[in-house]
Amino acid sequence: MDYINAEWSPKLIRQWLGLTDKQMSDVMEYIKTHTAEVEAEYREVIRQAEEHRRYWEEYNRERFAAIAALPPKPGQEAIRDKLRAKKAELGML
Repeated sequence: MDYINAEWSPKLIRQWLGLTDKQMSDVMEYIKTHTAEVEAEYREVIRQAEEHRRYWEEYNRERFAAIAALPPKPGQEAIRDKLRAKKAELGML
């Protein structure tokens, strides 16, 4: 549904997912015939994915903070400077 919602063409979706013409036409026909059910299931999948993402972000929050607080490893100064410069260039700092 993400590809359809992003307005990808059926041909592009078919190629991206490695489907046959028949499989793609069957999928499109199924979605057309069962639009309400497909959209409801899609919303539920998105809701569950967001719930899982929030859970794991919270679960790992302290660990990520601990990792961020670690001092830089010796010998990485040049790459860290390069990364900082790129972030500044992209407006990420």
